[in-house]
Amino acid sequence: MFNTIIFPVIYGLIIFLAGMKVMETALGSWAGPLLSSFLNKATASPLKGMLFSTGITAVLQSSTAVTVLTMGLVNAGLLTYERTLGIILGSNIGTCITTELIGLQIGQFALPLLGVSIIIWIISVIADEYKPLLLRKGSNLYKSIQLIALATAGFAMVMLGIRVMQMISPALENAGLFGWFIEQATHNVWWGVAAGAALTALMHSSAAVIGLAIALSAAGTLPVGIGIGIVLGANVGTCVTALIAAIGSTPSGKFVAWTHVVLNVGGALLFMPFIPQLQWIAALMSSDSGAQIARAQTLFNIISSLLALPLCYLPIWKKIRLRS
Repeated sequence: MFNTIIFPVIYGLIIFLAGMKVMETALGSWAGPLLSSFLNKATASPLKGMLFSTGITAVLQSSTAVTVLTMGLVNAGLLTYERTLGIILGSNIGTCITTELIGLQIGQFALPLLGVSIIIWIISVIADEYKPLLLRKGSNLYKSIQLIALATAGFAMVMLGIRVMQMISPALENAGLFGWFIEQATHNVWWGVAAGAALTALMHSSAAVIGLAIALSAAGTLPVGIGIGIVLGANVGTCVTALIAAIGSTPSGKFVAWTHVVLNVGGALLFMPFIPQLQWIAALMSSDSGAQIARAQTLFNIISSLLALPLCYLPIWKKIRLRS
């Protein structure tokens, strides 16, 4: 139990938190007004922020990565709280592509990315120290490369920490936790939501949990309605990573994390009574039971985000200025 579950969670958590601090420190030192100006344009309104975040999440294949990166930028003072609202909504939409491309996970590139970042950082430090006299004026370039490499290394550590924590999934499966949850979920849809939330919180991967639900449904062993309940729960369970990232964060960073929780939990509770209707619409889009769960997730995230989008324009958010 200790070697297969407890140790990987603690070890991964340490790597995760260390990566968070490295990333936000490097971003704060390097980016300055350049990154701040870009982000201000990309998130000038909640709608723009949502579209921007949707695209970034689709590229990174991880809403967790976007949420953690956003918190890092807020902690570094490069992004104000009100501009994160659209980003959070967009990350929920962009992550739907992960379900469609369930076999692709950004975490598998964490170690190579970390290694390359460290190598680039070492080379830039050596070059900065021994560069020819004529290149002295370009010292800012070397400093920028060093800080970018450190920020990338920190991001890689965050993904590596999540991947380490995901190593507990075989042990959980062997312990019968998956089977027990699924068996209970077939009797009550609330157990499906609980299964999705609990397993995602433990595995730090909503894509893995939803992928499991899709596979079981496609095999005919899991009703589509229960699978949709698992999807709703997975969207709640994925908030745990944001809450972990909030440890030691600034007040603004913590506020971003809790906003993520409120939006995801609120969306899940809102859709709980409408699972049959969601299943019916998904069935119109595909006859395959596994695909219906994927369609239901996409519909849920898009509709939830669009419903919450008008709230992001309330004047109260611009008045919130939290400092560390």
